Amino acid sequence: MAVTTPTQPDRVELIVDGETVSVPDDGGTLLGALRDQLGLHSVKDGCSPQGQCGCCTVLVDGQPRVSCVTPLRRVVGRAVTTADGLDPAVAQQWGQSFCASGGSQCGFCTPGIVVRLERLRRDDVSWDDPKVARSLHAHLCRCTGWQTVLDAYRLFATDGGARDLDAAAVRAAIEGRTPQTVGPLVALGHGGFADDLAPADALVAVPDGAGGWALGETLAEARAVAGKIQGRRTTIEPTPPLELPAGDWAATLRTSWVEPAYLETDASWCEPGGEPASALGNGGAFGAKLASTVGEAARRLADESSRPVRVLLSREDTVRLGPKRPPVAGGARSDGTGHVRVVRTPGIAERIAAVAPRLDVTEIDVVGPPTSADIRGAGWVEAQVLLAGARGAVGPIAGPDTGVAEAEIVDGTIQVRVACGDVLDETVLRSYCIGAAHMAYSWVTSEGLAVDETGESHDLTVRSFGVVRATETPRIEVVIDPSPGEPCNGSDAVFAAVAAATWLDRGAPTDWPTR
Repeated sequence: MAVTTPTQPDRVELIVDGETVSVPDDGGTLLGALRDQLGLHSVKDGCSPQGQCGCCTVLVDGQPRVSCVTPLRRVVGRAVTTADGLDPAVAQQWGQSFCASGGSQCGFCTPGIVVRLERLRRDDVSWDDPKVARSLHAHLCRCTGWQTVLDAYRLFATDGGARDLDAAAVRAAIEGRTPQTVGPLVALGHGGFADDLAPADALVAVPDGAGGWALGETLAEARAVAGKIQGRRTTIEPTPPLELPAGDWAATLRTSWVEPAYLETDASWCEPGGEPASALGNGGAFGAKLASTVGEAARRLADESSRPVRVLLSREDTVRLGPKRPPVAGGARSDGTGHVRVVRTPGIAERIAAVAPRLDVTEIDVVGPPTSADIRGAGWVEAQVLLAGARGAVGPIAGPDTGVAEAEIVDGTIQVRVACGDVLDETVLRSYCIGAAHMAYSWVTSEGLAVDETGESHDLTVRSFGVVRATETPRIEVVIDPSPGEPCNGSDAVFAAVAAATWLDRGAPTDWPTR
């Protein structure tokens, strides 16, 4: 039998961050060449190859381009600039301005945003030009609520004055409920994400669609072995899966499946016999990654193969496999009594009882995606919102382990007050509260995941989750009230208060999203 020797792919040249480089032309994308061949990890992969989240944005001959859908062959001989390739002084100024405004939290989406904003800055686009907010339509950010990103453009080259960044990191960890770094380098993509730190010679493992893992020497090879199919957006509308409980209620509420929509998809890596890298990286996805299995998979596969292994979920994988916010259907009376039905989720009944002991809770088995009580405010926020609807007013809202927040919408502006102990760092706290307000407003008005009668999620692209864009987000004003005591989480209470205020402002319709 004849034995053939695999041919090596031709190599192509391009200019990356000012240097001419030669990379194999394997038929892949510019993103694959930048991250996996050249090790430029400021370019992030949040949805590849959907081209919808903006995390992989670079400049090609000076113009912004989403690199995950740009064939490598299209940029042969052209100049590519990543966030790492910006003039060092300019990059430092961007890092300082994002840090000063609170425009980055986990920092996964911001390198691509920085690159796009740098193009606008070079064109002398004024900070108050509507073009700036419109340019962010090419991006998805789950943490900051856009407003602080726009503030970073306005504050370009501002360092924000003297700050205790260690105290800021403590406040960030309290709000995000996982350790987090705060500083100028975070906005430039150097927050310490798991996949950025994996050994260059690691095997890559991705879900094979049958409950196992497909391995390859590169991400492209592993995805080819798995037969990855790009996700689509369905035409099916999100539908609340639970019926309302019978009763004479002052307010009723039904929610749909909701995708957490964190930007850094689950990732880990492990050396044989070692400990796997945490999937939490520089952010905990507001609880949605706490039960991620990628770390244990990386450990097992590394031991079995006797090689380092990177385990990566695609955007489609996170939708199919990742936990969702459990849907609820409830009714409440003005005296605080009522009944909530919720998709069966370990710990969810206890979360509801902690803030609303007079609401009866029934857990219902429903065929559908996995759910988690660890997702931001799951259960107790819906209970607080339902009670606010029954009262006809928001009032101060607190969670089981949070500070106190109030919110109202006045002339289209979301106004928030929060008290949560020692502030530690006002910039970080304000950023988290603005982000929580955006997340709540988006959840109530626009977010929902289409799930069919078999329990399969059909909305597999980041644009199909319904996250509200920068130009559609109301102005958010935050007042931080001084309060004694140890610092505690404030943004989760803001999330609940803004959700209630938004719902009431829209007339408290039963079904979410209210659209």
